[in-house]
Amino acid sequence: MGQDQTKQQIEKGLKLYQSNQTDKALHVWTKVLEKTSDPGGKFRVLGCLITAHSEMGKYKDMLKYALEQIDTAREMEDPDYLTEGYLNLARSNEKLCDFQKTVSYCKTCLNMQGTTVSLQLNGQVCLSMGNAFLGLSVFQKALESYEKALRYAHNNDDKMLECRVCCSLGNIYVQLKDFEKALFFPCKAAELVNDYGKGWSLKYRAMSQYHMSVAYRKLERLPDAMECCEESMKIALQHGDRPLQALCLLNFADIHRCRHDVDLCTLKVHCLSEGIYRSRGQLNEVREQVVKFLQCVEELELYCGMCGESIGDRDQKLQALPCSHIFHLKCLQTNGTKGCPKCFKSSMKPGFV
Repeated sequence: MGQDQTKQQIEKGLKLYQSNQTDKALHVWTKVLEKTSDPGGKFRVLGCLITAHSEMGKYKDMLKYALEQIDTAREMEDPDYLTEGYLNLARSNEKLCDFQKTVSYCKTCLNMQGTTVSLQLNGQVCLSMGNAFLGLSVFQKALESYEKALRYAHNNDDKMLECRVCCSLGNIYVQLKDFEKALFFPCKAAELVNDYGKGWSLKYRAMSQYHMSVAYRKLERLPDAMECCEESMKIALQHGDRPLQALCLLNFADIHRCRHDVDLCTLKVHCLSEGIYRSRGQLNEVREQVVKFLQCVEELELYCGMCGESIGDRDQKLQALPCSHIFHLKCLQTNGTKGCPKCFKSSMKPGFV
């Protein structure tokens, strides 16, 4: 496969990926990787695979492709390709929480003497380094790295990078318990998405909404927190972004806990009761509490309301309906009925007199 054909197939994969046909895009890119004889094309398609696997939460595969990309860059002996390759290695290790390696690869990027292209990547390098220092709880160095990344974003008029840095700043200020700043920066990110993000991936909107939700929760503005988290979850479901889905589910649980929802209190009571009865050897009572516990979990929608399996245990896409109930997409497709099965079931229950 020559240079022109490689380029055409990469673009075909990108169009499929942007229209949420991820499996088809991955198939196209994998075929390009097998057949291309163009080193530059190979490097680029590896970059597409790295991004896709990052957004799917498949970080070990992301690292595998990043290692292959850096080998390709070394063969080409091009400083720009090398800088980008080391940046993707840094990002992969950041996702896998190997923060010391992330910092090391970031420093390698910053020490390389490349062209203008390499210098434009320095802001992204500083962002990744800041995330690594945050993971290591070295807050001062994290803030310094974020400030450098922000300067690069402003100097290069890179609004997309500025948006990402603002989300990371929101995250660090949550940990520093400065919740007003924790809200200010993701709100700024949301403004950037609204003003400049017409052609951006929706993941930037989802990311800003998630960080806003966390800050609102910390400020005890729970209706705002719920609204932002629902918006983030909706986009995460549309794009198959499983890491963000997991973060949203965790945040939903924290919002319910902050609201002191009766269901969660009941859940805790059943759990404690089950432990007490088990210690006394009262097996019938243990079984009763386990059944009640599972019923309560189902009501909290931690299980798919159709197949009964735990949301997130199966490698299947989820679907949020307008009523906010969540099911496995496959379950809804095989159901054959319109509307929400859970709402329909609830409407059939007799009312209390």
